[in-house]
Amino acid sequence: MAEPKTKYDRQLRIWGDQGQAALEKASICLLNCGPTGSETLKNLVLGGVGSITVIDGSKVELGDLGNNFMVDESSVGQSKAKCVCAFLQELNDAVKAKFIEEYPVTLIETNPSFFSQFTLVVATQLMEDSMVKLDRICREANVILIFARSYGLTGLVRISLKEHTVVESKPDHFLDDLRLNNPWPELKSFAESIDLDAQDPVALKHTPYVVLLIKMAEQWVKSHGGSLPSTREEKKEFKELLKARMVALDGDNYKEAIEASFKVFAPRGISPDLQQILNDSCAEVDSNSSDFWVMVAALKDFISNEGGGEAPLEGSIPDMTSTTELYVNLQNIYQAKAEADFLVIEQRVRNILKKIGKDPLSISKTTIKSFCRNARKLKVCRYRSIENEINSPILPELQKYLTDEDYSTAVGFYILLRAVDRFAANYNSFPGQFDGGMDEDISRLKTTAVGLLSDFGCNGSTLTEDLINEICRFGASELHAVSAFIGGIASQEVIKLITRQFVPMPGTFIFNGIDHKSQILSL
Repeated sequence: MAEPKTKYDRQLRIWGDQGQAALEKASICLLNCGPTGSETLKNLVLGGVGSITVIDGSKVELGDLGNNFMVDESSVGQSKAKCVCAFLQELNDAVKAKFIEEYPVTLIETNPSFFSQFTLVVATQLMEDSMVKLDRICREANVILIFARSYGLTGLVRISLKEHTVVESKPDHFLDDLRLNNPWPELKSFAESIDLDAQDPVALKHTPYVVLLIKMAEQWVKSHGGSLPSTREEKKEFKELLKARMVALDGDNYKEAIEASFKVFAPRGISPDLQQILNDSCAEVDSNSSDFWVMVAALKDFISNEGGGEAPLEGSIPDMTSTTELYVNLQNIYQAKAEADFLVIEQRVRNILKKIGKDPLSISKTTIKSFCRNARKLKVCRYRSIENEINSPILPELQKYLTDEDYSTAVGFYILLRAVDRFAANYNSFPGQFDGGMDEDISRLKTTAVGLLSDFGCNGSTLTEDLINEICRFGASELHAVSAFIGGIASQEVIKLITRQFVPMPGTFIFNGIDHKSQILSL
C-alpha cells in the first residue's frame, strides 16, 4: 500500500495535513447508491475518507448496467448496496466500507437515531417528504446533510445544517495584509531609516516597494491635511508622483509600487463582512460556545483594544524587487508583529475560556495561530431548514428568479423538481416514467406546477411548455453523465464541509444540462 503522503500528494497541496486528517476521521453515510450516489462516494473514497456506509434496499437490475459503472452483469439480482460497496472498497483499501441492505425511507421512518453516528450524510434521489424528515433528524443530531439529485438533464445539490464556520476560506483574490495605509511603529521606523535621496541609483532600484509606498504616503499625508488619497484625481496624482521618480530610474521596484498603490488607498480597519461576524450574537460566549466563537470573542476584544481597529497581522509579504538583506529585514518586521498579535489574542482566548468554565488550554496554539492568520477571511454559513424552504421559500427572491431571463430556466427546473414529487405522491409514478399517457402526464404536471406556484404566492406565474415537456420526457431517469457531474459537485462540497476549508455553496445548486449552465438559488 502506498504511503499516505505519496498517495494523497496532490490533494495535500490543496488542503494540507490538517484537512486530510479531518477527512480520514470522517464517517460518511450514503442513502441510495444509484449513479448519483455512487459517483459522489467514489470521489470521497479516492480522497481517503475514514469510513463509508452504503444504505440501499434495492437489487441490481439490467437497467442499472447502463448508468452505473460500479455494477456489471454478474451483479444483476444481487444487493446493489453490497455490489457498490465492494467496488468502492477496491478503489481504496484504506477506507472502511460497509453496507446495509435497507431502503433509506424505511430507515428514516423507523430508526432516526441511526444517523447520529455519522459526520455527514449524503442523501440522493430522495423525495420531498423524506428530505424534510431526514433534515429534522440530522439538524437535531448536529450531523451535516447534503442532498443530491439528478433527474434527466437536470439536477440539484443542497447543503443543510444549522451553522458552518470557516477559518481557512482561501478566497481566490484577497488584498495582501501589508498595512501600507496604517503602518505600525516598527514598520514606520524601518521605512524612515532608508533615505531615498542619499542612496546611489543601484541601491535605490533595490529598495522594496513597501518602503517606497510608505514614504510616499507619509509625504502625501503631510501635504494633504493628514488624509490619504481618496478621490479618483488624488489617486491619479499619487501614481504620477511615483511615475516621476520611475522615469528617472526606470526601476522595477517603482513599477511594482505603481501597480500596488491601490493598497495605500484601501480603507483602514476591518471589512463589513468581518464586522458582521463580530456583531453576531454568538460572539457573546458562554460554556456552550464553540471554539470558533470563543476565538471570535477574543478577536473582537483585540480589535477594540490592542489592534486599534485592525485585525491581527497575517505576517507574510509577497515577493518583490529588493536586496536580500532588506527583504529579510522587512519579512522579520512583519513576522514579529504577527507573532506579537498572536500572543495577545492567545492570552485573551485563554482568559475567555477560563471565564466561561472551560479548560484554558482546550484550544491549541496551532488552532489560534491559524485563526489569527486568517482572521480577515472568516466565514459563517447558515442554512434554512428544508421544511422552511419547502413551505415558505423567500418570495421576493423566487419572484426575482422567475422574471429574470438568466435564472428563469434554473428556477423552472427547481419548481418542476418539487412538482414531480407532488405528482408522484398523487399518481404513484413520475411524469413520463412509463410508456403511453405522455400528453396526460404533461397536463397533470402543468396543473401541479401551477398549484405549487400558487401555494408560494406567485399567482399568475407560469413555466414554459418546453420545460414541462422536457421534464416529462426525462421520465425520472438518472443519466450517467449528469449523475457524475452532480456527484462531483456534491463530493466537492462534502470535502469543503469536512476539512472546514473553502466556502461551501450558500443555496440550492441547480444544473441545467440543456443549456450547460449551473446556478445557485437562495430560497
